[in-house]
Amino acid sequence: MVAPRILVVDNEPTTRQDLTGILASASCHAEYAVVGMEVLGNVQCQPRPDLVFLDLSDSNGAGLHILQQIHDRRPELAIVVFSAAGDTRQVVEAIRLGAMDYLNTPLQKAEVERVLLRCFGSKVSASPATDTADVVEELDEGVFFVAACGAMRKIRLQAEHLAKINVPVLILGESGTGKEVVAHLIHKLSSRSQRQFLKVNCAAFPSELLESELFGYERGTFNGAMRTKQGKLELCNGGTILLDEVAEAPSSLQAKLLRVLHDKQFFRLGGESTIDVDVRMLAATNVNVHQAIRERRLREDLYYRLSAFTIFLPPLRERQEEIPILLRHLIERTARQYALPQTPFSPALIEACLRYPWPGNLRELENFVKRYLVMGDEAMAMAELTSNWRQHQVVRKLPVADQSRAETASGNGEPHGAQFKSVLRTLKNETEMQAITRALEETHWNRKRAAGLLNISYRGLLYKIRQHGITRSTGTVLPPYLRERGIGS
Repeated sequence: MVAPRILVVDNEPTTRQDLTGILASASCHAEYAVVGMEVLGNVQCQPRPDLVFLDLSDSNGAGLHILQQIHDRRPELAIVVFSAAGDTRQVVEAIRLGAMDYLNTPLQKAEVERVLLRCFGSKVSASPATDTADVVEELDEGVFFVAACGAMRKIRLQAEHLAKINVPVLILGESGTGKEVVAHLIHKLSSRSQRQFLKVNCAAFPSELLESELFGYERGTFNGAMRTKQGKLELCNGGTILLDEVAEAPSSLQAKLLRVLHDKQFFRLGGESTIDVDVRMLAATNVNVHQAIRERRLREDLYYRLSAFTIFLPPLRERQEEIPILLRHLIERTARQYALPQTPFSPALIEACLRYPWPGNLRELENFVKRYLVMGDEAMAMAELTSNWRQHQVVRKLPVADQSRAETASGNGEPHGAQFKSVLRTLKNETEMQAITRALEETHWNRKRAAGLLNISYRGLLYKIRQHGITRSTGTVLPPYLRERGIGS
């Protein structure tokens, strides 16, 4: 096993000596450098370091500058910074510039070993007393966080540090990647964990209703307002609120949120007196924020207030090493929830899951596991992945403007409107019909052999043949949803 290579950037002999002993006992190979061009050369030369420990204690900001230089040249490289200064602004800036973790000096062996374990796992030797928490962290009922790959371990550590600092956080990532889970994690690790955590989906309400949902209203403000109602901000006082899909909020409401961030005050609808509120505001969106700013869907001033720190969640296709862990955990949780037998995935099905791109990310994976446990048919699960993969390929051939909507709808089970849902269903049916017809023709209509070729059960194939109206005597009989589109006429 190759020992992890650690680059230590520090001018303090005492700290160097402490780190040398800790890294040697953990079976790591350590190299040393001082701040300057020597560091940048060591980061890029072969063999490249796997982790950097960087001292920030100098007063002229050279440590933060070299942190940015390293991150620009090797953004995938894990960087741990340390300093004797207790300046929270320095912590935020270091994490914003790409640091994975922040330690205080004098360095403690347990803290350094914790970082090494999270970065390298079994490749390092750690003291028996070192905390080796499970990679699956239960946060709430049905909410869990998995940190089994480098990117997610980095996010876990960032959340741990940000939980201690009362700054807004903007969480970015594709739909279904777990943005709400990260918000839960920050809340749970913070001093507000005993208070309310509430989520408001800004895309789920009309503008007037969203405003009353957040700020509440006074009695008599509008017809039906029979009593004064507290909004989510007021209910969440002392706690944490997540504004999901914040770019979908109307501009007028975004301006009011800006005031809450700045003054920690707001008015209820119809109210004349201000209400003071102490709430930690987190925000999430799956859109391109810079494009949303250009299109005036997201106010630039609100963006800069929300993004005191930004966390980007990678899609599941970039976290493949987590898929087997997620599968095991989801099987256990789903089986317990629905009183079903825990049917493990075969190596072949796990391999198929690793190959599949999961455009719907964790949400799609969770729904797939539920269907697998309920049906108990591995062949059907394998056929579903094959069919979804073909559909994914068809979606890629759509105009660019429609691709993201198609993937969101197919992955999440949350289509944007009945018309688009119909388009997706048509794409899926077309793909299934083509695959079944081709298999039947290749096997001269031997349906058992065709089922084997498609890797689905014989009964499943018969159902699909009836569903799509395919007969041997007349060829492919187009069902109504295709005839209506004029296909085949």
